[in-house]
Amino acid sequence: MHRSNNFVASLSFSFIFGSAVAFVHPMPANAQSTSDNVIYLNQAWSQDDRDWYYHFSQGSVVLSYDIFLNLEVADGTDLFRSDANSERYGLITQPAGSPYNPDGLPIGISKTVISTPQWPGEETGEFAGLTCAACHEAQLKYKGKHVRIEGGSANTFDLQAYIQALSAAAGATLTDPAKFDRLAARVGAASPEAKSNLRERFERQAALTHHYATRSAASVWPWGPARIDALSMINNRVTANLPDIPENTSTPIAPVKPPFLWNAPQGLWTQWAAIVQNPLARNLGETMGVYMPINLHAKTPAEGLFEANAAIPELHRVENQLARLAPPSWPEDVFGKIDRDKAKAGKALFVEQCAGCHNAWPYRWTEPNKYGKRFIIVGLVPQSYVGTDQTQAQAIRPFAVTGQLSDYLPPELRGKDAVPMDAFKRAIQGEVLERAVAKLKLTPAELIDLNGYRELPSPPAPAGVYKAAPRDGVWATPPFLHNGSVPNLYEMLVPASERSKKFCISREFDPVKVGLDTTCGPDTFVMDTSLLGNSNAGHSFQDGARNNGVIGPLLTDDQRWALVEYLKSIPEEPGRVTPFGGPPN
Repeated sequence: MHRSNNFVASLSFSFIFGSAVAFVHPMPANAQSTSDNVIYLNQAWSQDDRDWYYHFSQGSVVLSYDIFLNLEVADGTDLFRSDANSERYGLITQPAGSPYNPDGLPIGISKTVISTPQWPGEETGEFAGLTCAACHEAQLKYKGKHVRIEGGSANTFDLQAYIQALSAAAGATLTDPAKFDRLAARVGAASPEAKSNLRERFERQAALTHHYATRSAASVWPWGPARIDALSMINNRVTANLPDIPENTSTPIAPVKPPFLWNAPQGLWTQWAAIVQNPLARNLGETMGVYMPINLHAKTPAEGLFEANAAIPELHRVENQLARLAPPSWPEDVFGKIDRDKAKAGKALFVEQCAGCHNAWPYRWTEPNKYGKRFIIVGLVPQSYVGTDQTQAQAIRPFAVTGQLSDYLPPELRGKDAVPMDAFKRAIQGEVLERAVAKLKLTPAELIDLNGYRELPSPPAPAGVYKAAPRDGVWATPPFLHNGSVPNLYEMLVPASERSKKFCISREFDPVKVGLDTTCGPDTFVMDTSLLGNSNAGHSFQDGARNNGVIGPLLTDDQRWALVEYLKSIPEEPGRVTPFGGPPN
């Protein structure tokens, strides 16, 4: 989730990936499976694919595993990892039983094992950490039914609140003797020496989360569910927190919703602002933002500077698994039948009004690159044209203090006290990635595969644009716009001035307007679009010249409903996987 760096040369990761391809067991067309009161759509993944994706380790280390399993919430004796507490913050709970999740943790929480330290003094053992499924997996609730969306936008998870609650739970346990004694008893620390060692270990780890909650994720107002300022959090951790240069901290004021992941490996650009092509740079950057151990405090590379607990093989496997993820098809037996005549009319409108930016199946593709691979062309729409919230481009401070890292930057930055922030971050990430990949001793062919068959060096990222990707499966990804400021697809088609300016984000799906039910209740979050970073302006269909937020003509109500019906109907073929590298002809 950062600008691509040109740090890894051109990747068939056969020894890493051979076991992954054995997991391909797609369901037949139109099939749905139901398990544990959850409806699984045909997205061409097997149950083993799902189970691994939910809980694989990407190298994140938050707390020792025994502490996480036995930690109490701040204001009670319930366990923090309990289903009830996990659901409170919008995580999707899972029963025990999967070989990847023997302790029944919620989706997106995994076990990371560090047996060999990557630098002197790195802590070893078993740890609980976050993985990408926490933010890129969804479950739509409707009248007691739960529809799982693999690789979807996490529409209920409030990451900011979860991190703050974890920090509060740790603080309460360390200051309340009774809570600490109960934790010690649960983990088997009975002797005074064992309890002392537990406290020292816990205090050290809790300090990291406290710093994360009060620096990287500190905002003027809450982000709420389905929204994360991931770019600022990654930037803060890499350039400010870990190297201990607090001057580089940027207050995260631009929360966005996590993008859906189907077609991401096939797309020419990813991220809302189209800032990266290389999949390894993207995936490792995400891990850097969520607790991957990185040594940015050693004095020299010889002493461990730029070493990291980078799980490169796992990140490569998940990228390849996502390359065969199909967008979800509307489950008519759950959400209601699609009016095919209305959808047909909507398709004609979409081709006329929307397909110039939003590529439509079978998609427009780039010309083959030198590896023979083509990629889906995504619309790169200037922010000044589409008119949507521009805070993302303003959130991160423009310059960085280099501190003790100055002598180990690339030649064009070396020895300077201050440099452009983006260049500083990319330099750090490049050093980390180079060292992690070098340890694997890959062949040139494996390196080409690891980089997703992208040509290097990557081209410069376009400035001041938002990415307009294909809309297949978009019905399953509320709320809408990049910052989640529009509750449903119907409101995406009205003049921006007529959209809801303040609404409640609930956990119930609305199959009529296609989005989130905005009924307010005790478990809802109030979205105020007048606040910085929350604007729902732009992408407006109204009378007037195209530009400055007006992208199409004023639509009749019949036209809006026809477009909604069409968006419900795509993909038209359940389980249709987009070919990686382009269609055969």
